[in-house]
Amino acid sequence: MSEQQASLLLRRQLTELHRNPVEGFSAGLINDADIFKWEVVIIGPPETLYEGGCFKAHLIFPKEYPLRPPTMKFVTDIWHPNIEKGGNVCISILHEPGDDKWGYEKAEERWLPVHTVETILLSVISMLTDPNSESAANVDAAKEYREDPAEFKRKVARCVRRSQEEI
Repeated sequence: MSEQQASLLLRRQLTELHRNPVEGFSAGLINDADIFKWEVVIIGPPETLYEGGCFKAHLIFPKEYPLRPPTMKFVTDIWHPNIEKGGNVCISILHEPGDDKWGYEKAEERWLPVHTVETILLSVISMLTDPNSESAANVDAAKEYREDPAEFKRKVARCVRRSQEEI
């Protein structure tokens, strides 16, 4: 797929999200001149520790989209087992397509060209609802999630408060 085709596909997805918003997130461009760089705001899912938070993240799409996945990085501080301390999101559908060289993920769990911005963000919302502490990107958060849930909750609550102040 060419860069031009990727650009057209991303424009269609952005238009569709503006025409038919999906509950739980909003999406737009970081800079109107670059369709490959998006800013999203994820609303903390109801009845989770993240409820009430407004977490900004960037989705950066490769020129080979949709054959290759975007990267996603939270720019709002967030404490979660599947989000690196620097904000990079680590979930299966954002991993390069094909077999996992370590054998943790099946090829069908990884990036597939059928994924859209909507399916990516719904997966991230699901990840916030149900962290996977067995496959951690942030080992400290995963350990705390399992072994000291009260401290984990306190740190997440602090992130939620800060996210509300940044709006």
